[in-house]
Amino acid sequence: MSGNLFFTGLSGLNVARTSLMTTAHNTANVYTTGYSRQVAEVATNAAVATGSGYVGTGAGVTTISRSYDRYLTAQLATAQSSSAALNSYGTEINRIDSLLADKTSGISVLMQTFFTAVQGVANTPADSAARQQLISSAQSLSNKFRATDQYLSDLNGSVNDQISGSVSQINTYSSKIASLNQQISMMTAVAGGQPPNDLLDQRDQLVSDLSQIVDVKVLEQDNGKYNVFMGNGQSLVTGDQAATMKAVPSAADPTRTTVALVGLAGNVSELGSDVITGGSLGGLMNFRTQTLIPAQNAIGRLAMAVSGAFNEQHGLGVDLNGALGTDFFTTATPAVFSNAKNTGNMVLSGVVTDTNKLSTSDYSVQVSNVAGTLNYSVTRLSDKQSMGTFTSFPISFDGVSLTQASGTAQAGDSFLVQPTRTGARDMDVLVLDPAKVAAASPIVTGNGAGNQGSGKLGKATVDPTYPATPLAANLTLSYDSATGTLSGFPATSAVTVTLANGTATTYAAGAPVPYTAGAQISFDGLSMAMTGMPANGDTFTIGKNSGGVSDGSNALLLGALQRQSTMGNGTTTFNGAYSQLVSEVGNKAMEIKVATKTQESVTSQIKASQQSISGVNQDEETANLLMFQQMYQANAKVIQTASTIFDAILGIRS
Repeated sequence: MSGNLFFTGLSGLNVARTSLMTTAHNTANVYTTGYSRQVAEVATNAAVATGSGYVGTGAGVTTISRSYDRYLTAQLATAQSSSAALNSYGTEINRIDSLLADKTSGISVLMQTFFTAVQGVANTPADSAARQQLISSAQSLSNKFRATDQYLSDLNGSVNDQISGSVSQINTYSSKIASLNQQISMMTAVAGGQPPNDLLDQRDQLVSDLSQIVDVKVLEQDNGKYNVFMGNGQSLVTGDQAATMKAVPSAADPTRTTVALVGLAGNVSELGSDVITGGSLGGLMNFRTQTLIPAQNAIGRLAMAVSGAFNEQHGLGVDLNGALGTDFFTTATPAVFSNAKNTGNMVLSGVVTDTNKLSTSDYSVQVSNVAGTLNYSVTRLSDKQSMGTFTSFPISFDGVSLTQASGTAQAGDSFLVQPTRTGARDMDVLVLDPAKVAAASPIVTGNGAGNQGSGKLGKATVDPTYPATPLAANLTLSYDSATGTLSGFPATSAVTVTLANGTATTYAAGAPVPYTAGAQISFDGLSMAMTGMPANGDTFTIGKNSGGVSDGSNALLLGALQRQSTMGNGTTTFNGAYSQLVSEVGNKAMEIKVATKTQESVTSQIKASQQSISGVNQDEETANLLMFQQMYQANAKVIQTASTIFDAILGIRS
C-alpha cells in the first residue's frame, strides 16, 4: 500500500514539476514575438483493481500543447498582409502627392508664369526684356518638368531596389521555413510524436513575417510540414524544399524590376504582375502600376502637349528678322521596347502625330501569324482596350504612329510602346535669342489710303498649311460696287468664303469673290475677315511681314493656348489636365490613407483575438506558479507520508 502511495505521490510530483517548468517557460517568453502559451496536459494514470474497487495510481503529463488557433493565425496573416500592402502603397504615393501639390514652385505655378510672360511679349513685342523674360520663364518651366520626371524616375529606382530587397527576404524566409519543416519532422519522430512547440512557433512566426512581404497561404501536410504558396498558387515552400526567387529586369520594360522564379535547371521564368499580391511587395507593385507609371506618363503628356501646341503656333509667326518661327521647345518621341524574349529582330520606331489625342497609357503590340500573314494587335494597357489589328505599317493609334525601322518580326514577338514616358525628361528650350521669338504674324493687312467706304480688312491669321505654301507676292484686293465682288486674289489658289452661319463656298482661282460683311475669307493657309461697306475702287493689301517689331498678334495666339482645350481629344486645357492629375493622385492617396486606418483596426482586432488565446498573461502565470508550487509541496507531503508508513511497517516487523 505504501509503495503505491509513494509512486502515486511521485507521479503528482512529476506533474507539478513539469507544470512548473511549463509555466516558467511561459513567463520567460512573455515578450517573445510569435510565442504561443504552452500548457501541460494532465491525464489520470490507469487505476489498479482491488477487492474494494479500483484504486488510482496518480497522474501523468500526456503532452505539452500550444494554445493555438489555426483559423485565427491564418486570418491574422492575411490581415497583416493587407496592412503591409496599404502601408507601402501609402508611403510611396504620399511622395508623389506632395510633389504635385506644391503651390509655390509647382508645374502649375510655373506654367502660369510662362503664359504671363507670353502675354507680356504680346503687349510689348519690341521690348527685348519682355522677350528675355519669356525665354527665362520657358527655361524654368522646362527645368521643372525635367526635375519632376527625374524625381519620378528616382522613385521608380527606389521601387526597383525595394523589390530586390523583398525578393531576398522571401528567399530567406522560405529557406528557413523549409529547414524548420525538416527539423520539426525529425524532432517529432524522436519524441515519439510529441510536438516541438517552440519550433512550431518559430515556423508560424516566419510565415507571419513572410505574409507581410507577400500574401501567402499555408497547407499543412499529414506529416506536419507546411506547404506555403503565394496568393495565386505559386509555390514558395514544399516540405523540405524552398523555391528560389530572383529580381530581374522586366523582359517587356528593362526600366522596371520584376520577380522571377529560378527553376531547378537554373532557368529563370518571369512571374506576371498578377502573381504578386498583398504584402509590402504587392503594395509596391500596385503603386508602380496604378500610380507611378500613369503619373509619369501624365506629366510627360502635358510637357509634350505644351511643346507641341506652342511649337506649332510659334512656327506660324515671324521673328524680329522676318523669318518664320522655329520650334521653341524640344519634343520627345515615343519609346518602343522590343521584348527580350522576341525571336525576331524587328525594330519599331514611333512618332507623335497629334498631341491632342495622346493618352497617359502605355501600349502593347502583339505579333501573330494568321494564314501566313503577320498581324500586329495593339492593346491600350490602362484599360485593356484593343486599338485594332494591323497587317502593315505605319500603325496609328491615339496620336501615335509606329513604323518598321528595321528587321523582321516573328509570331509571338511583342513590343511595349511608351508614347509619353520621356515627355518631361526631354523637354528643353531651343529658342535662346530674344530676337527669334516669333511674336508677329507672317502676314500684314492694310486699307488703301484713298478708300472712300467704311470697309476694313482685319488682321490675317495663318494655319499649319501656310509655311508649306508661303505668300508668293504682296496682294492688292479691289472692290467693284457694280458686281459686289472683290478681285485680286492669287490666280493659283481657290478662295473659300465662310459666312457667320457656317455656310462655306469655294470660288475658283483668280475669280472675283462676292463680298459679305463679316464673312471669313481663306486661301493658301491665310484667313481674314472684312467688315463695313467698301466703296467702288477701294483697295486692301495683304503682304508679308518683314520685321514684326511692333506686331504681337502671334504672341496673342500663343498666349491663347493656355485657355484652349488642346489635350484629351479637345476635352481639357493644360491646367485642366494637370489639375486632373493632382486630383487623381490626391484622391488615391486619401483613399489609401482611409483604407490603411480601417485595415489596421481590423488587424488589431484579429491580433487581440489571437493573443487572447495564444498570448501569455503574466497574472495568470503567476497564479499558476503558486498553484503548481502548492501541488508540488502537497505531493512531496504524500511521498513523505508514504515513507513514514513504510518505516512504521518495517518497525513492526522488526
